[in-house]
Amino acid sequence: MQVQLVRAWPERHEAVVVDVAAAADIAAALAAAGWQLDAEFVALAVFGQAATPATRLHPGDRIELLRPLQIDPKQARRLRAQRGKPR
Repeated sequence: MQVQLVRAWPERHEAVVVDVAAAADIAAALAAAGWQLDAEFVALAVFGQAATPATRLHPGDRIELLRPLQIDPKQARRLRAQRGKPR
């Protein structure tokens, strides 16, 4: 079966389609692509849903390698709100 792996940086992205066995998991797809989790990509998702290397795959799945957050989303929202207020 074919699955797609996607990883992105601020100014670019990379996507690759790999063939894996019917009962494959994310770890097998990462190995087929020659990719791995490291300090830059710390989490996985399948179509935006959190996953682990042991997550079983289905034909056509999109595996996303996720980078760590640079700022807490709540804090980012507070900062945007403060910038919008007149002083």
